[in-house]
Amino acid sequence: MTAHTVAPRSAPGAQQAPEDVDELVRRRVPGMSLEAPFYTSQEVYERDLDVVFGRNWIFVAAAAELPEPGDFVTVEVGDWSVIVVRDDDEQVQAFHNVCRHRGSRLLPERQGSVGNIVCPYHRWTYGVDGKLLFAESQPATFDKSCFSLRSVHVRNLAGLVFICLAQDAPEDFDAVAEVLEPHLRPYELDRAKVAVTYDLQEAGNWKLVMENNRECYHCDGHPELITAYFPLFAYEAEDITPRLKPLYDRYVTAGEALAKVRADHGLPLRDHRELDTRQVGFQLSHLPLDGEGKSFAPNGAAVCTKLLGSVQDAAFGDLSLHMQPNSWFHLLSDHAVVFSVLPTSTGTSTLRTTWLVHPDAVEGVDYDLDALTMVWRATNDQDRALVAGTQVGCANPGYVPGPYSMVEDDVEAFVNWYVTRLREAIA
Repeated sequence: MTAHTVAPRSAPGAQQAPEDVDELVRRRVPGMSLEAPFYTSQEVYERDLDVVFGRNWIFVAAAAELPEPGDFVTVEVGDWSVIVVRDDDEQVQAFHNVCRHRGSRLLPERQGSVGNIVCPYHRWTYGVDGKLLFAESQPATFDKSCFSLRSVHVRNLAGLVFICLAQDAPEDFDAVAEVLEPHLRPYELDRAKVAVTYDLQEAGNWKLVMENNRECYHCDGHPELITAYFPLFAYEAEDITPRLKPLYDRYVTAGEALAKVRADHGLPLRDHRELDTRQVGFQLSHLPLDGEGKSFAPNGAAVCTKLLGSVQDAAFGDLSLHMQPNSWFHLLSDHAVVFSVLPTSTGTSTLRTTWLVHPDAVEGVDYDLDALTMVWRATNDQDRALVAGTQVGCANPGYVPGPYSMVEDDVEAFVNWYVTRLREAIA
């Protein structure tokens, strides 16, 4: 492999010169982790907000968080604030959270429900379709139709809501949606119910959170998860060591059983991997679970008695979906877990996790909340410690990029997708 050189690092405590982000992007070596400034530089962070989060489709909410007209969530991305709301026609809309009068923040709450959107400053009033309904003390020539809320691109993909802040959104979302919708349709996520949502504050750059998610090289550190989840994601037969052989044999047997269940449901049997070959990068894999093969619980047991959507077989495996740049999803027979990562500073980010269940599932009757969330609460906490340790390590002057292993292809694909977006912006 080609030797990798990095620019000299200043002594601890020395004044840091602004990073040349374009040069960092140009000299990135494929197959190697990123240089330290990608995780520690304010200049890179600002570039990420502009190029990655400002110009691409990002996952922001489950449609189940907006079950009724007037229900909304607000999303904070850098200096942007966006209202995502279900309108009176039950369609999901998105608007900049800025009054068209003098720029006041309209909705400060993270989540809620409104009849109309009323500015707290001068009471300009907007419908949930964004149209200006009332503005006091305006001249006779004032045209309300010219002052609707500024819209943001939004897509509801089978119950998963994405926004794009750019004027022109990437056009390949439609092609990706066409591939994904048949796989997602049986779960009927748009009709699901939110069991719980919680935010985890990560002491790490958003890319480190995503990189950690994109590999199972470290999955032995997740004892709760691997009682059901086969820690073989991205492994091929030639990657299997003698220690992993019994586990791999169980994985193959479970995979054969799951393929029959998928065929019985009339589902597409082909998985898809286009993580860095298109702008809306994604990967979809329908994976078997260990033990009973039903859900994320010890030995793959079920955690909810009501199955999602039109799913008929509890042993339905794990439909695992990754979407660039900030999300991943696990859909099972009895619940779904959706994850999003948003940057909050150079060295911090927020991981939001939401658990979805059947709309008629009753807590304490059909599911126990602690049992439903136990595996991913534990896994998220374990990963948070790993991400924090990596952030500290990358800031150490002794850090230099290292090579990815044979089973970290998806980390390389994430980094390549990311660097490609930055290169396109330079061009």
